[in-house]
Amino acid sequence: MHLNRYATSASLRQAVRSLARDHRLPADVRGRLVLSVTDLAEPEFRAGRPVALTASCENGPGDGGLLTVTFHASRIAGSVVPGDLPLPAPAISGHTATWHISTPAVDPPCTDDHRLAPPPVGSQVPPTVESCDSDEEMRAALARADSLTAEYRLLKHELAETNAGVVALYVQLEEQDERLRQAYGEVLREFEDALRPPPPVVAGLQLAVHYAPADPTAPTGGDLYDWFVLPDGTLHITVVDAVGHGVRSTRSALNVTHAVRTLALEGHPLQSILARTHDILMPFDPKLMATVLLVRLDPASGEMQIANGSHPPALLVRADGSAQYLQVRGRGIGFPFPGSDDVLSMPLAPGDLLLLYTDGLTESRKDVLEGEIRLVQAAQAHAHRTVAEIPSAIAADMHTIVLHADDTLAMAFRRSLPLP
Repeated sequence: MHLNRYATSASLRQAVRSLARDHRLPADVRGRLVLSVTDLAEPEFRAGRPVALTASCENGPGDGGLLTVTFHASRIAGSVVPGDLPLPAPAISGHTATWHISTPAVDPPCTDDHRLAPPPVGSQVPPTVESCDSDEEMRAALARADSLTAEYRLLKHELAETNAGVVALYVQLEEQDERLRQAYGEVLREFEDALRPPPPVVAGLQLAVHYAPADPTAPTGGDLYDWFVLPDGTLHITVVDAVGHGVRSTRSALNVTHAVRTLALEGHPLQSILARTHDILMPFDPKLMATVLLVRLDPASGEMQIANGSHPPALLVRADGSAQYLQVRGRGIGFPFPGSDDVLSMPLAPGDLLLLYTDGLTESRKDVLEGEIRLVQAAQAHAHRTVAEIPSAIAADMHTIVLHADDTLAMAFRRSLPLP
């Protein structure tokens, strides 16, 4: 292997090009090799130190060969990274940089004993040959650049088409998702309507209801109500708050309202209905726990009866603006010793407002006493409204701050004032 030294960039480029021509390297590879060797040599030339180049060739896989070119210097600039060179060098260490380049078939073929080296210092290549080599390398570089530009444009076009397709698919999925949400919402609304009966028409009595689930996306819960007119013309109202959330609590509350309705229509006394409901349901749902409030209201006389099983008390706002909670002791379904200890009987005078609710209305700030005080204030503030507006207006006032989200139920009743 011959070690040939070079003191100028021109002689070094000449040697590398001669070597590349002898081994029929493609013009673009030749140009990259020339630039790489020259880049490494420039710091040495500026310092007045020569560099050396060696080359060897041996047979490679197939019909071609493997050209090994090694650049030697007093040192390699520390800032040089193998991958940063125009033709990356697999190995740069110490004072050398080595390239292993596949070559096409040569005649005669490379052998282990065949060693090729670049021309020694002083050999000359005609300027026309040097110029032709540079032009050829330039054309190869431009062709490669044009090829990359074309590939970039094609990739950009394909990416644009892909993005357009993704956007179209996204829009389609959004539309499908919206249709599913609408269908889901319609099913839930129908389900909710089936669970929550509309206000019955009762002469001389105005009534309205507001219900809001803790989770708007799951409008079923354990707060449920039922109201219907008994054969004697009195209005029966059931308010249930089953422990838990979701469909399971809805099922529990629904079982309670159905059992209470059956017992009420069979004519059982109001005070006995809660205990009987407990006895009926416990064998089928031993984990059921629910608070229950029962009200009977005669629209003609205004006579009102209230039984309570652990439920928040009804609130009465008189026509003169005074307010009081109607307390009745008792324990709910699934509680020890279930049933109402007594039945409260009192009149609902014309213009009086009766408010029934679940604890989601008063416990949104986690302070029951504070919630009950605020409820009185809200009821008195909105008592002048029509009954249809009152439940929602009170709920809005009570939920200005929600620290504890829960299902919320509010029901309002008022006896009509007599005609003048």
